Amino acid sequence: MSELRIGVIGAGLIGQVEHIPNLLRLRDKFALTVVSDPSPTARAFVEDNFGVPAVAEVAELLARPLDAVLVASPDALHLEQVTQAFAAGLHVFCEKPLCYGVADIESLIAARDRAGRIGQVGYMKRFDPSYEAALRLLSESAATLRYVSVEVNDPDAWPFIQHHPHRRVADLPAAQAEAARLLQREQVARAVGRPLVGGLYQGFVSAYCSALVHDVNAVHGLLDALGVPDGEVVGAQLFAGGDGGLGTVRLQGGRAVWNMTHLTVPGLAHYSERIALYLDDALIELIFPSPWLNHQPTRLIVRRSDGEVLDTVETRSSFEEAFVRELEGFWSSVVEGAPPRNGFEDARRDQRLLCALAEKAAETMES
Repeated sequence: MSELRIGVIGAGLIGQVEHIPNLLRLRDKFALTVVSDPSPTARAFVEDNFGVPAVAEVAELLARPLDAVLVASPDALHLEQVTQAFAAGLHVFCEKPLCYGVADIESLIAARDRAGRIGQVGYMKRFDPSYEAALRLLSESAATLRYVSVEVNDPDAWPFIQHHPHRRVADLPAAQAEAARLLQREQVARAVGRPLVGGLYQGFVSAYCSALVHDVNAVHGLLDALGVPDGEVVGAQLFAGGDGGLGTVRLQGGRAVWNMTHLTVPGLAHYSERIALYLDDALIELIFPSPWLNHQPTRLIVRRSDGEVLDTVETRSSFEEAFVRELEGFWSSVVEGAPPRNGFEDARRDQRLLCALAEKAAETMES
């Protein structure tokens, strides 16, 4: 089996702009046979624009002859849909966050193991060529790490998708929309161990789990390359009505600190995302473009000095697209037996940290 018969669950923006066209582009590896979405608008767009059959119900999709599914539905639906896909004997690629809570992810790990199938999470930054180049610069030299900085401001997708064919969806059946909202609240309360309200709730599902989750996953990979173990959350805030989130993690007993912040600036058509590692003798920076701007290279900047002489090297490793490369990685894991990059265990680790940040933010607000 070299060509995977695959279906896509969910035809929102990430499906319309990235996953569906990328799967069609990778015709030597994937045969996209069906898409499911409860929105008539989304289904009509998929059929008219991509020529792919679209059905309303996930059960209809799972009844088709498939090898794998790509889950790009609203976050709260991932738990049920991924479980159903494994029960149907399919390999699963699921958009982030896999689930909100650690226990729910562990149930999916168990379902994956029972099915004996591959599970991969959609953290495309791990497949960014410049990110891979940064990993190659690092060795297990944990003692040299002093500080990790993550800074993101983001207007969301709107300035960066106008050149992509897409259609906003506003006709989801009301009963399904309300059921999804209730399901999300249940899962968030289970994940964090308490109900969250207002900006805390919105910040957890948005600033943390929809945005910073990418950077948490990327930094975890960089820390692994350095040989730095997971740290301790010592500070967190959710602010700006949930559009902003920040956190502080103490690493190596305080020898190093990791600060992260994300802010949605809805009316500013500007995107900035920077991950920086400050070592004893070097500064390594990754500066990412908006993920919606395909084939835009990430800047990798390395600064070192010999005495007073500063040496700065900037590279843009490749025009390859990380969204495409992660699908190629999924195919390689299923067909060739390559170890999955961004397996469900990675998602469990990321969500454990994000839940700890949310708990700390709630404690801070209450004190």
